[in-house]
Amino acid sequence: METKSFKSIIDEWLQFKKISIKESSYYRYIYIVEQYIMPYFESYNMEGLENFDFNIYVIELQKTLSPISIKNTMCILKSILGYAEKKYDYRFHLDFLAMPKVHTEELRVLSKKEKKKLEKYCLQKNSLKDIGIIICLNTGLRIGEMCALKWDCIDLDKHCIKVKKTMQRIYNKDENKSIIKIDVPKSQTSVRTIPISTKLYEILKPLQKQYSKNSYFLTGSEFIYLEPRSYQRIFKKILDNCNINNFHFHQLRHTFATDCINVGMDTKSLSEVLGHSNVTITLNRYVHSSFQAKKKYLERL
Repeated sequence: METKSFKSIIDEWLQFKKISIKESSYYRYIYIVEQYIMPYFESYNMEGLENFDFNIYVIELQKTLSPISIKNTMCILKSILGYAEKKYDYRFHLDFLAMPKVHTEELRVLSKKEKKKLEKYCLQKNSLKDIGIIICLNTGLRIGEMCALKWDCIDLDKHCIKVKKTMQRIYNKDENKSIIKIDVPKSQTSVRTIPISTKLYEILKPLQKQYSKNSYFLTGSEFIYLEPRSYQRIFKKILDNCNINNFHFHQLRHTFATDCINVGMDTKSLSEVLGHSNVTITLNRYVHSSFQAKKKYLERL
């Protein structure tokens, strides 16, 4: 068999993956390959990697990357090597590859007092960007979904919001810079319809007539959008004004999910509202019984 370079296999793998993944994922793969994989392995041919101890590479990554970044990098590397094994009958002994443990931190959610303060502040300011915070806090929308939301996806007659698009900044190799991409969410379950409460309906109803259906919600413009990075900066200023510390945008989603569990929403319904690909993600992330709940059940024994 002809000796193949590692780079040639990567090029093949990228073309193979490009057919079945979103453009944003494709460019993310390229970024990880060019930043973390190729600098280490670019001089190798495939035969030279068959007896390579990839745990050495993991140790090297630990000097500069977080466990989650190492895990993402190694998942891509394993996929590349797995492709080479199946197509060219190489053997890399990937079963002996040790991955660093990723510690899951306890989710930070807003207390009832903090949530009330944040909602009161946003209602008083009453700008579209402030109302966007209230929408996320009461629907669990991701920041990219909120930034891409247009008025035509807010159906007040049916009391729902339809999630069809998301916005994200991705690295574009061809332009050698990051660009804004507005596209359908990466998983089919993220395309969903979320019911809105009467409280949220009453907030949105007076605003609806002021904007065209093609307008982005956060800007009120058909042609100007607010990207996630900019919205995060705005959110940080809102938090500072509310004197709320150690909190970031995605935790609005955590707060929403936790509140849903606390009022008794079943896991299946919550999973669909959040757009999770399976119920297990919802269970592992949000459904944790309190000490008092455990004590209550044990008292019945």
